[in-house]
Amino acid sequence: MEHVVVIGGGPAGLTTAYELKKLNKDIEVSVFEADKMVGGISRTESYNGFRIDIGGHRFFTKVGEVEEMWRDVLSTDFIRVPRMSRIYYKNRFFDYPLRIFNALSNIGAYESVRILLSYLKWQARPHPREENFEQWVMNRFGGRLYMHFFRSYTEKVWGIPPNQIRADWAAQRIKNLSLSKAVWNAISGANDTASLIEEFDYPRLGPGMMWERTAELIEKDGGKVTLNARVEKLERSGTRITAVEVSGSDGTHRVEADQFVNSMGLRELIQRIDPPPPQHVLDAAADLAYRDFLIVALVLNSPDPFPDNWIYVHSGDVKVGRIQNFRAWSAEMVPNDTQASIGMEYFCQQGDEFWDMKDEDLIAQASLELERIGLAKADMVVDAHIIRQPKAYPVYDTKYKDAVDVISEWINSLENLQTVGRNGLHRYNNQDHSMLTGMLAARNILGEDNDLWSVNVERSYHEEFQHEEKEEFEASKAS
Repeated sequence: MEHVVVIGGGPAGLTTAYELKKLNKDIEVSVFEADKMVGGISRTESYNGFRIDIGGHRFFTKVGEVEEMWRDVLSTDFIRVPRMSRIYYKNRFFDYPLRIFNALSNIGAYESVRILLSYLKWQARPHPREENFEQWVMNRFGGRLYMHFFRSYTEKVWGIPPNQIRADWAAQRIKNLSLSKAVWNAISGANDTASLIEEFDYPRLGPGMMWERTAELIEKDGGKVTLNARVEKLERSGTRITAVEVSGSDGTHRVEADQFVNSMGLRELIQRIDPPPPQHVLDAAADLAYRDFLIVALVLNSPDPFPDNWIYVHSGDVKVGRIQNFRAWSAEMVPNDTQASIGMEYFCQQGDEFWDMKDEDLIAQASLELERIGLAKADMVVDAHIIRQPKAYPVYDTKYKDAVDVISEWINSLENLQTVGRNGLHRYNNQDHSMLTGMLAARNILGEDNDLWSVNVERSYHEEFQHEEKEEFEASKAS
């Protein structure tokens, strides 16, 4: 019986294992997850009855097989949630998606004219090449709007100037959106891009519910999901991986398998292969960077101070990047009606001053920033919980593309190793894309020949996922 080892129990890794057991129950599947719970960044942690979504996860997709898996796993445990979000900038709240009169009243007539003139200028004389995020945005929105709504928030999220972020990231995250389209959406109510959807599905107990249930189903079908199990080494013999070395509470074990699917960070994957890849591959892996993340979940002694799912904080006078209201996602995220649970999200780097700040100081800063923005008084905070999430986002800096090209070429030379998911491909995938890479990896093991590195390119997200691509994919499954 063929044995498959899956490294990582996040959406991509668990989807790989689920798909394998769904398509062939005779395959032996072992999932090793380094954390104490499954789900990766899509997990839902619990603190004194309060459930905490790490980053906020909307369940929306145009990929049919992903939607089918969501329904198969959670069935009736989805709720329909209205999307409400705003942008906080210069002491004002802007509706997001854009509402034309709200935006104009907040910006003012004079600045609105300047934004329009800047937009016309960049339409007439755009950057001839779009190599970085700044150029990409200016060509579509103009320099003035870029300065207001893109530059400060992008620097806060990534910790580097926008002109050091490749245009790939913008093309992937806000594809096919321009100022003219945004204004039309605001006037007509069309909002026809996935980033602007008005409603979405959400598991009633948070996204971790999806992955906890998936792990249960994998084990029910004979697979094994082991927590607190860190893959320390992948043993290689020529062009094949032969075994992994796994450390856990009961010591270190060597596990042999026929096929291996990885979803941990691409940099760490390369560094843990023994004997190591050629030096140029190791050098490429060292060039990959990540952005880390922490959330300070504040418990207030009052009902919800605002109705939004989350608020994007563009102002530079506070460090918080996004603010979640957990009850706005699901009432079951909060254990009572008399308190509120608010997630203050911060983007940082492991080892920097903010990441290493004492918990009590983080709680104090988050409480004061909540008050400074005008959402709630700091003295309303009666409890708090902090979650630090390393490697939350792969960084699309000037080095990443060349590095990934080098690494992917070498990994493709291996006969029985595939890598999937956001960190496994070093691509800022949404959850459904990560799941799709896991599905395709499973199908490759069963005989298909899917290029996982091009999933985001070939079957891109939002409105660009065309019917003919889906029909082509369905035909390939039938052949």
